[in-house]
Amino acid sequence: MQIYLLQARKEAGLTQAELANLLGISTTSYGDKERGIKEFTQDEMFFLSKFFNKNLQEIFLPRKSPKREQY
Repeated sequence: MQIYLLQARKEAGLTQAELANLLGISTTSYGDKERGIKEFTQDEMFFLSKFFNKNLQEIFLPRKSPKREQY
């Protein structure tokens, strides 16, 4: 799941349908991508990065959980 993208979308008050429309894809396809079932294309990732004014790492790359223990 693209939890940071979901967070950015909700903070902006946008629906999946609205972002899907901006990307030129179906709402179903967008939902699948946000849930991690399908992958975003590079163009889509760059668009969303610019749209939310965040770098790619802030939206798409995994972050270490502070609760996760290192072994």
